[in-house]
Amino acid sequence: MKRDFKTILITGGAGFIGSHVVRRFINNYPGANIINLDKLTYAGNLQNLTDVENKPNYTFLKGDIIDSLFTDALFQKHNIDAVIHLAAESHVDRSITNPTEFAMTNVIGTINLLNGAKKAWANNAEGKLFYHVSTDEVYGSLGATGFFTEETAYDPRSPYSASKASSDHFVMAYHHTYKLPVIISNCSNNYGSHHFPEKLIPLAIHNIKNNKPVPVYGKGENVRDWLYVNDHASAIDLISHKGKVGETYNIGGHNEWKNIDLIHLLCKIMDKKLGRPAGTSEKLITFVKDRAGHDLRYAIDSTKLQKELGWIPSLQFEEGLEKTVDWYLANEAWLNNVTSGDYQKYYEKQYVQR
Repeated sequence: MKRDFKTILITGGAGFIGSHVVRRFINNYPGANIINLDKLTYAGNLQNLTDVENKPNYTFLKGDIIDSLFTDALFQKHNIDAVIHLAAESHVDRSITNPTEFAMTNVIGTINLLNGAKKAWANNAEGKLFYHVSTDEVYGSLGATGFFTEETAYDPRSPYSASKASSDHFVMAYHHTYKLPVIISNCSNNYGSHHFPEKLIPLAIHNIKNNKPVPVYGKGENVRDWLYVNDHASAIDLISHKGKVGETYNIGGHNEWKNIDLIHLLCKIMDKKLGRPAGTSEKLITFVKDRAGHDLRYAIDSTKLQKELGWIPSLQFEEGLEKTVDWYLANEAWLNNVTSGDYQKYYEKQYVQR
């Protein structure tokens, strides 16, 4: 049976993955009120949503989920019947520098939202859902073989993954203790348009375009399973409406690549797109000191999601990567605004001065 939500709160909806989810829900469910809550940190960019910002079923709210008074008031003011919780600090390197910030946003922020939902739905949780979007990094590091499944024991290795593992446990604890209707999904590395250029693929595209060094950790032997962001959004849509309460679903792209092989492929695509002689961009590859606690390999088994709900990725990696490169090359203004910091002025212009 498909759930029918009237008011959906999407946290972190101005971010990379969140903006794709917000756009999909606005367009797919015109009869539902879609509330986008975002703190607008460096990774939150309302310019990601200019194509839908004036839709009648869309509302943007600026706020911080670590403020419990704010989150409680949010549930009291709006008749929210579904939460899709994506708001999180997510960059591993930043978590190594400032783990406390990750604990506050990813753990305390999640608890505040859980408490808000628990209070609001105390008398009737029928048809309600708290959907927590998490990461495969909570499972730790794989060797050369095997896959993460929903039964894999948690073994986080960085402050980021530790904070997400903790939030996962709190979400499920609220289900078992308070009967809160929850679902968790754990996804592999996402790629696609509107990705903040601190992550590997958009950083490499930006640097190659500008003939700057392309940094690769260690020897580039680390393996990641890459998931096209639109496919992730479609999985979130499907799980939120048809997934089983109290369950966890793993979402993977079935695209394992060593970092160095990915970069070589990206260099090849960029040379073709930019009209450069073959091999030009590869000269920009620069190996740098490896990240502390750098997990060797992630790979997700999405069998449960495929068998129970019928989800499969729509693209092969090479096709998705070309689409991603095309978007960045066609949206130079977006990339320039992000790298210069000018995008952070958009909220003041669009929302404060109205």
